[in-house]
Amino acid sequence: MKILLLILCIVILAWIFFQRDANEQVPPAKTNQIPVETQKLPTPEPKKIPDIIPKPKAIIVNPLQAPLPAIITEPKIVVLKSQRQLQLYSGVQLLRQYKIALGFNPKGNKYREGDGATPEGEFYIFTKNPKSAYYLSLGISYPNIPTAKKGLNTGLINKTEYARIITANHNRRTPPQNTKLGGLIYIHGRGNSRDWTRGCVALKDQHMRELFNVIAVGTPVLIKP
Repeated sequence: MKILLLILCIVILAWIFFQRDANEQVPPAKTNQIPVETQKLPTPEPKKIPDIIPKPKAIIVNPLQAPLPAIITEPKIVVLKSQRQLQLYSGVQLLRQYKIALGFNPKGNKYREGDGATPEGEFYIFTKNPKSAYYLSLGISYPNIPTAKKGLNTGLINKTEYARIITANHNRRTPPQNTKLGGLIYIHGRGNSRDWTRGCVALKDQHMRELFNVIAVGTPVLIKP
């Protein structure tokens, strides 16, 4: 009986030692989980910056729409009858172009009172009228010297009238306005939709205001066919 117990104790001890050795030899189970502190988040790719940054487009300003200076150096008015256009210059620089209307007889040079023609040639502004019946007005120095010479040669004016016209033009004063050559030729407002004046040059009121504000008495005027 003692021998059986001893054998049983030996078997139990042997089994215990066998199980311990088996546990030590089995490696721990592998896991795919990465410790939180060692995990790396994916780095976003940086945005590509173009090599050439496009330049902003330049703003083109029409010089004929730029504000007019308060004082214009060497101002000059040019009227192109066939184009129905009045041009404002500072020296040789074109500042403005305005659409105009002419006399009811727009073709040809003015020669006598009541012909409805707009005169041609070289003139000057002899007066400014802020209370014109046609909004605002600038007086054109008609009749000029060539017109006076022609009028004298054809008998439309006498020598006295001729002399007064010549003297006024030389002194850049108001020429006689009541001879048979006609007069009262102005640049004025009240519209440019058709040729409706008695020989004057007509503009839209807003254009006339702009021109009136910068033109002084004595400004040269050239009226071309």
